[in-house]
Amino acid sequence: MSFDLAFLLPLAWAAIIGLAVAMYVLMDGYDLGIGLLFPRARGESERDTMMASIKPYWDGNETWLILGGGGLLVAFPRAYSIIMPALYLPVIAMLLGLIFRGVAIEFRGLAKDKRGWNWGFTLGSGVAGFAQGVILGGLIQGIKTDGTHYTGGTFDWLTPFALACGVGTLIGYALLGATWVVMKTSGHTAKDARRHAAYALIGVIVFMAIVSLWTPLAFPRIAERWFSLPNFFYFSPVPVLTAAAALACLWGLIREKEILPFAMAMALFMLGYLGLVISVFPHLVPPTLTIWDAAASTSSQTFMLVGTAILLPIILAYTAFVYWLFRGKVREGESYH
Repeated sequence: MSFDLAFLLPLAWAAIIGLAVAMYVLMDGYDLGIGLLFPRARGESERDTMMASIKPYWDGNETWLILGGGGLLVAFPRAYSIIMPALYLPVIAMLLGLIFRGVAIEFRGLAKDKRGWNWGFTLGSGVAGFAQGVILGGLIQGIKTDGTHYTGGTFDWLTPFALACGVGTLIGYALLGATWVVMKTSGHTAKDARRHAAYALIGVIVFMAIVSLWTPLAFPRIAERWFSLPNFFYFSPVPVLTAAAALACLWGLIREKEILPFAMAMALFMLGYLGLVISVFPHLVPPTLTIWDAAASTSSQTFMLVGTAILLPIILAYTAFVYWLFRGKVREGESYH
């Protein structure tokens, strides 16, 4: 049996980058969500507990962002050279937000007056989360290219659709953050988080409904992908499962379950991610460049795949070990440092 590496390697790299993006969104998403919820906390004691719940994990979670961005550069350099100029400003805003968020986390633990660093944590998380949603919206709506270079303007990404995606991403991260706090804390901290999660869940449901209507109406290529036959029957389980996950998350919040709301919030994100993949795959730069058009040479992809095949299991094992080591609930006054 012969294997066409020029066909298979881009698929393998698309899977790796897709995994990295999914892991980053799920893991760093609740960090950013907790930053958004910080102003709603009752006081510094509650904020300390919320912060302690993420401190063992937050910096390691960003490893997945590096893998996704680095993988895009080495495996699909043509796509990288087009996407970056098209989305420079939101990408820079995201990176600055993440940097400021990290600085605020570390300096807050040392400061006597934590108010300024509290707002730094919230603003950094908000800017990073909003920029990520805008980047997503910019990709979905399409990027102007001649096949090799970006041909659009500096602010082509600045559309109502992209801005709406930014707002929706913030609401989704707030849901992840609130359900994480429900799972990792107890007492009034968990009770408050459960209330915030219920409001965020309603927002996520509304946003997903709006996007589900907006995208096929605004982008005919997406409407054709979803509503042509037999695709409609193949893809119909996605919205059904999304509704089921939303109901299960709501039920878990009402019945004061601890793990189920967070698990269902992650399921909602993954089903939304699956919907995005269905809408654009195999295009890496919608609507023109596929993963095969944008792929690096076979030798380059093979060389980098060997290193990734060694490192990826190590990253997964380390991530699993850290989450297992710091399992359980955080008590008031506990600190990772």
